[in-house]
Amino acid sequence: MAESTIQAAAPGIAAPGARPGRRSRSLRRALQWAGVLPFGVYVALGLAAPTIAIAIAAFKNPDTGSFTLSNIRLATEGSYLPGLRNGILLAIASAIVPGIFGLLIAYAIHTAKRGRLLRQIVITASGVFANFGGVPLAFLFIAALGTTGVVTGWLSDLGWDPWNHGFTLYDPVGVFVVYMYFQIPLMVLVILPALEGLRPAWREAAENLGAGTRQYWRHVGGPVLFPAFLGCVLLLFGSAFSAYATAEALTGGTVAITSIQIGALENGNVLAGQQNVGYALGLFMVVIIGIVMIFYTILQRRAARWLR
Repeated sequence: MAESTIQAAAPGIAAPGARPGRRSRSLRRALQWAGVLPFGVYVALGLAAPTIAIAIAAFKNPDTGSFTLSNIRLATEGSYLPGLRNGILLAIASAIVPGIFGLLIAYAIHTAKRGRLLRQIVITASGVFANFGGVPLAFLFIAALGTTGVVTGWLSDLGWDPWNHGFTLYDPVGVFVVYMYFQIPLMVLVILPALEGLRPAWREAAENLGAGTRQYWRHVGGPVLFPAFLGCVLLLFGSAFSAYATAEALTGGTVAITSIQIGALENGNVLAGQQNVGYALGLFMVVIIGIVMIFYTILQRRAARWLR
């Protein structure tokens, strides 16, 4: 009796029938969730709360505070509908063309014989270029390709002035040219891991079975890489569609793009009773980006089956 009493009272010794691992497992589970907690707070405050606020304001009458659909209706009329269309078309063009060029550049780096140093240089440069935008990027292109830009002067000396042949930086085509500057490096960064996931053994097996390069890419490499490529293109679409600072600084707000229109409304350029139209346009953008991200997640999961 005394022996059992001493054993039960001794520290670190479990009592009969107890489960010593239950507390440690609960502690580990709590610590795991504690590690995710800061990110959850960041998402809640930086993403969820603003999205909810935009959704509420989009259906709110700015004068009476009551529920209304007038903001949504106004956002699909007048100059706002062409702005949404121009923004989507610009984003599509700024996703497909840089996506193709970025894929070709990334594949050239991936297949280079001395690719380690080249890969490191290109990745570093792409990281810099992909995050360079806004006023500095707009000034860079105006100084290079503006009406009195350096490159424009060189081409004029050679007998061909692009501005006399319909080129301009201050329309959607000019914005597309500027977007290429950071979209192509972004594509290189996001598609390189997918290219590295293509196993050399697949190529060797295809060649042993008599398949050529075209057959390999048609039946093996292409189907495996296509979901990852399409997901990267969707990522570029989201990047171009939500961009604002570069287009605003380049065109001065004269191009009808939804992001620029929202900026103008938030700066006070709004008619009476239409103060919340900007929130309706923002809600449209949130919905479109949300749909894009859903498809991006689906494609990434499908690509991960083979590219792990």
